[in-house]
Amino acid sequence: MKGCWLILPVLAASLAQAADPGPNFHEEILRYNISWPSGLSLGEAEMRALHQPSGGPEGARWRFEFDLDAAVPGFQVKDRVRSLVTDAFCTVEYDKDTAHGKRKAQEKTTVDLANGLATRATLNGGKSEIPVGACPHDALSFLYHLRREISQGRLPPAQAVLFGALYHIKLEYGGTRQIEVGGSAAEADRLVAAVKGPSSEVSFELFVARDSARTPLLVRVPLPLGSFSMELVR
Repeated sequence: MKGCWLILPVLAASLAQAADPGPNFHEEILRYNISWPSGLSLGEAEMRALHQPSGGPEGARWRFEFDLDAAVPGFQVKDRVRSLVTDAFCTVEYDKDTAHGKRKAQEKTTVDLANGLATRATLNGGKSEIPVGACPHDALSFLYHLRREISQGRLPPAQAVLFGALYHIKLEYGGTRQIEVGGSAAEADRLVAAVKGPSSEVSFELFVARDSARTPLLVRVPLPLGSFSMELVR
């Protein structure tokens, strides 16, 4: 179960240089249902993309937000993730607040883009620095970067992502599939991701719509108990 809840907010990640934002990307709110393999609902998740114009020297910003609230008997999961990025999707700030059962964690990562250095600070006073290059992506912002890249016919190569520590991801294109989302058939591109962190390793499937925004429709995480899913609510 731990790997499932770790990767649902992560989804994917990269440190690749981002192209200029395309016209396919807009502010949005997406809501998802988290399901047990039997189809029983475990909870909900919501993702938001908000554009923040700025007249200051730092320029415009995108703010990405992810909230997940789910539970199985005797174990509750609450994830709250916030990402502030430049218009090129380079991470400036990344906040993570999680509660998995009795285990709780809060941390904030700030990025010095000029020097390519991320500083991670945890609630208990821990602090560390991570070299990240000129345009890092955190785990949440990469999902939007990925959507933009595949809308332009590109798939990011294997690389690393900020999710507290660095996580490494490799993506493969799995072709076009017909899937059912919200009781309706949808044509989607299937992506298979393998993610490896300091103490965990997991793979998952991501299905994205073939619309201009490449909307994420479905995430499936295979585990010994079955395939857990996060499905777009329509």
